Amino acid sequence: MKRIGNAAVLARFGYALSDPTRAGILMSLAREPNYPAELAGQLGVSRQSISNHLSCLRDCGLAVAVQEGRRSRYELAHPALAHALNDLLGVVLLANEGHLHHP
Repeated sequence: MKRIGNAAVLARFGYALSDPTRAGILMSLAREPNYPAELAGQLGVSRQSISNHLSCLRDCGLAVAVQEGRRSRYELAHPALAHALNDLLGVVLLANEGHLHHP
């Protein structure tokens, strides 16, 4: 199996965040695991759209589905992702406010 370089992994993460719906799903999952129907309602998109975005997040290695009988609950693939997402959001918000200065 070919090993994926760090730049490619980071680019895949960036791709996952490049869509507002996927970013919203990730931020929701950072707070707590959830079900596709509830995510669709929270984000105001169709269940089909949520399904497609969840598939992308699974393929990117950022989310996993946990079977609960006939339902699937989604959660972040690793607990450290919640912290990383919140840290990244904080830095981006600072940069948007003009508080982040280049050295």
